[in-house]
Amino acid sequence: MNEVREKLKKIIKDNSILHGKFTLSSGKESDYYIDARLSTLHPEGLYLIGKIFLDEIYKNPEIGVVGGPTMGADPIVGSIISLSYQIGNPLRGFIVRKGEKDHGTGKLIEGNLSSGDKVAIVEDVATTGASIIRAMEAAVKVGASIRKVLVIVDRKEGAAEKIRDMGYEFFSIFEIEELL
Repeated sequence: MNEVREKLKKIIKDNSILHGKFTLSSGKESDYYIDARLSTLHPEGLYLIGKIFLDEIYKNPEIGVVGGPTMGADPIVGSIISLSYQIGNPLRGFIVRKGEKDHGTGKLIEGNLSSGDKVAIVEDVATTGASIIRAMEAAVKVGASIRKVLVIVDRKEGAAEKIRDMGYEFFSIFEIEELL
């Protein structure tokens, strides 16, 4: 797994770490920005992310569904469920919208999530954890049980602590110091 992680680290450093002045979704200013989609929409990057996350998810055999907040989780969920099918142990997937649709079915959650499901939540970058926690709350409202939260990069700005304080397992492939 170390070789896989090192390959992914290079892809993220080469593609997703931007330096300058940025305003984050939390409103905070930063001298770097992680544009994770440049790695989650990179063919090898997404494959490696899916592989690492799937290996971590399978450590808890009761997890049957993976999902997370749209946009960050969209390609990640697709990678994980596709890889899980390929190896014969398929997981189902879902995405949590930013808000309920104002047309059609009016859903907040798209995909395959039901009451009683044991869930892993995935996201690209964790800063304050607000989008992750919102997705977790939406899944719990449906009756699912969160078993694990997985992110590609933890910016070390409180998300991991909040999620652990809520009683959930938190896993990050990288902490920000490894990438700067």
